[in-house]
Amino acid sequence: MSGAGIAGREEVLAEQDPQKAPTRQLIKGFLHHRLAVTSLIVLSILLIACFGAGWIAPYPQGQQDLLLGPTPPSGEHWLGTDELGRDYLSEILFAGQISLAIGLAVALLATVVGTALGAVAGYVGGWVGELIMRITDLFLIVPAIALLAVILQGLGPSPTTIVLALTALGWTYIARVVRAQVLSLREKDFIDAARGIGASGFRIVVSHLLPNLAGVIVVAMSLAVASSIIAESTLSFLGFGVQPPQTSWGSMLSQAAGYVGTPQVYLLYFPGLFILVTVLCVNFIGDGLRDALDPQGKNL
Repeated sequence: MSGAGIAGREEVLAEQDPQKAPTRQLIKGFLHHRLAVTSLIVLSILLIACFGAGWIAPYPQGQQDLLLGPTPPSGEHWLGTDELGRDYLSEILFAGQISLAIGLAVALLATVVGTALGAVAGYVGGWVGELIMRITDLFLIVPAIALLAVILQGLGPSPTTIVLALTALGWTYIARVVRAQVLSLREKDFIDAARGIGASGFRIVVSHLLPNLAGVIVVAMSLAVASSIIAESTLSFLGFGVQPPQTSWGSMLSQAAGYVGTPQVYLLYFPGLFILVTVLCVNFIGDGLRDALDPQGKNL
């Protein structure tokens, strides 16, 4: 190939490859999304409070006062106490460590696996892509909660097995989204130009396709965090998730379910409120990042 031909393809590649937004542009775009900024502040406070509960929580985890029993919110116990006299705010913060850690770990692992498999399925195609998509479809048609319950019954409901089980099912959505986007980009001129200058398939995927999918991947990951927290809470509420002495927001909901219709029903409200706030914040942050990465809404 002549030097002029290579130079021409490099010029096409430089001009047409959209690439991801510069950091400064990303930050500026995100800061214009007020709801996302507010959500980031709230979520940051929540993360600091939960993971720093050992220093921030007003009482040690599990500290009981059986003579006190369940009491409503007060100046001494802001969210009241449970049936064992434990400070409920402290218990919620410590439980949040497990719920948030599971959500973040599952989202990270599922995003890595789903992005890799989706990119391979979209770019390589052929029988490899078909095989990956058939496996994806198989996971999607199986009732998720029922399958997770069976897996956790067999492996034991520890936080590690919960993360692995949720990851095993959570990558499928991300893989389908990434594959669809790769299929729409792989025939673009800048991809042809990259092939023309001798770029390998791996380099094309990593250097040209994935950067243009940053917004899609970020939004998918934010959804994965939210859905993982909800899934863990559901499993723990049903008794298949985190087990004593460890607690999560879902297991706290399960323990408080018996107080429905009693004056202590507030024990059910507070863990649910923390789950709701966390999920909403994560989704709003994902929306803000999506808009900042793709302000014209062309790729997302």
